[in-house]
Amino acid sequence: MNWLINLFTNGGVGTTVLMLSVSIFAGLLLGKLKFKGITLGITWVLFVGILLSALGVSCNHDMLHIIKEFGLILFVTGVGLQVGPGFFRSFKKGGLALNIMVLVNVALGVVITVVVAKTTGESLFDMAGVYTGAVTNTPGLSAAQQAVRDLGMTDVADRLANGYAVAYPLAVVGMILTCIVLRPLCRIDLGKEPVVDNSEPLRDKQPTTDAQRHKVTLIPIFVIIAIGIVLGSIPIPVGMSAPVKLGLAGGPLVAALVGSWLGIKRGWFTTEFTESHGIWMLREVGIALFLAGVGLGAGSSFVSTIQAGGYMWILYGFIITVVPPMLVGLFCRLVLKTDYYTLIGAIGGMHTDPPVLAFSNTVAPEGCKLPNTGYATVYPLTMFLRIFTAQLLVLLAV
Repeated sequence: MNWLINLFTNGGVGTTVLMLSVSIFAGLLLGKLKFKGITLGITWVLFVGILLSALGVSCNHDMLHIIKEFGLILFVTGVGLQVGPGFFRSFKKGGLALNIMVLVNVALGVVITVVVAKTTGESLFDMAGVYTGAVTNTPGLSAAQQAVRDLGMTDVADRLANGYAVAYPLAVVGMILTCIVLRPLCRIDLGKEPVVDNSEPLRDKQPTTDAQRHKVTLIPIFVIIAIGIVLGSIPIPVGMSAPVKLGLAGGPLVAALVGSWLGIKRGWFTTEFTESHGIWMLREVGIALFLAGVGLGAGSSFVSTIQAGGYMWILYGFIITVVPPMLVGLFCRLVLKTDYYTLIGAIGGMHTDPPVLAFSNTVAPEGCKLPNTGYATVYPLTMFLRIFTAQLLVLLAV
């Protein structure tokens, strides 16, 4: 049986691919489990990876780094292609007010993170990781890790991943609880809520020929990725110890958002391309590879982090998760008069959290697309701001 033991412990290419595969398929199977309608979904991939790493499985860390970053690039590119056209049109349909609320929500999360770090004595590096988990934003974690590596602090990258992993599970629950609590606080009667979006759909209406349907190729995807990598490498001075960058997540996201919007507007491709099953697969494979890579790389220090007091990060993360959307949700409902279904979808989008969107769709009547509209309207700007603020927290910690 030596060959089998060697397969799991030699840290080679085969072992690394095997562990990535095990993390992904086992995590996806666990993601089907629900407790009272709540599931962590694909996030289970991260925790299976952490478990395998904690048990002593050895992987090639250089290979893990490349795979997880490329996976993240595929994910954000897929997301950008899917939501880009609707995002730019949403500003003409009431989306501006919701996106202003995104700015408030993100700012509150950053302020609370800094205040918690100052009052508890926690390292702001660690709290930056907790912040990315508390707002369930994986690209933000990657951006923060890239920032510390650029500063030559490679050992901090795993601490960020640990903070993310500790805060993430309760963040999903906290967001759903926020949506539930808003109902009695705002005295919402679901029977009186609108269920139809009377504005025009966020997607373009255009005739599509059979020839156009067959134009879906990989070429636009990798053109967008190449442009995005260049954009992500441009340093943006912010008057701190180092500049911020769009990075490997933000660059491709911006390129995909603009590329999909222009592509449909100019007729380079159709909505059949941006909404295709292939783009969905690109996104899901990408995020699965990233989460598995993060888990397998950080698991060895995860247990020691919890034992050293990291369990308090769960509480800090819950505060970061719940307080901003609760305040923003109350303002949207009581002042802006946002309907409940759009609001809870937007709350999910403000934390880039698919489980919250899934919950929102179970609350809304069958056929009601308002949660999806709210989610898609705020998702792109939220993603962009989370990537920037995660880096800013790291730079504040230097």
